[in-house]
Amino acid sequence: MQFPVPRVPQQPVPTRAGTDAGLTEELASAVAGARRRALRDGDRQIDTAHLLHSLIESDPEVRMAFAGAGQLARVLGYLVQRSIGYGLRWQATVEDSGTLPVAGDPEQAGWSPSAAAAMEDALARAGRRGETRATGLDLLAALAADRDCRAVDVLEHAGVDTARLAGRIGELSQQV
Repeated sequence: MQFPVPRVPQQPVPTRAGTDAGLTEELASAVAGARRRALRDGDRQIDTAHLLHSLIESDPEVRMAFAGAGQLARVLGYLVQRSIGYGLRWQATVEDSGTLPVAGDPEQAGWSPSAAAAMEDALARAGRRGETRATGLDLLAALAADRDCRAVDVLEHAGVDTARLAGRIGELSQQV
């Protein structure tokens, strides 16, 4: 039996130099992980599920925002299913929750419109706190706020109440 060889893009997903400069070291690491995940999965763009997966893997504060290990395991289970091409049906499609125009800004090349909007929202959240760098919790809050993105689809399939998640993120952000 032969298994199909996945299509792997020849070029890495571009960085967003302007945005990357405004990230904490932990969040920059998660974004780099999302880039690698998108490339490895053969996806044309980083989407919000790539960001969620990398955030959970790399940021302990993000993991603390979830309601226990069981909930976190369910979320990771859906994300792993997706990364092996099983489960949620997104492969080879562009994520667009309608938050940004699909074409236009070259800075957004390699990012789904929803992921680009989440990154911008994370930076704005940090700015409202008077911070110059966004954290993983800022990005998690931005992802959870976009009801039409893939990250929320994963969270809801895993039984996460995004309103409660937002409350826990707010509490954790005040502690940091």
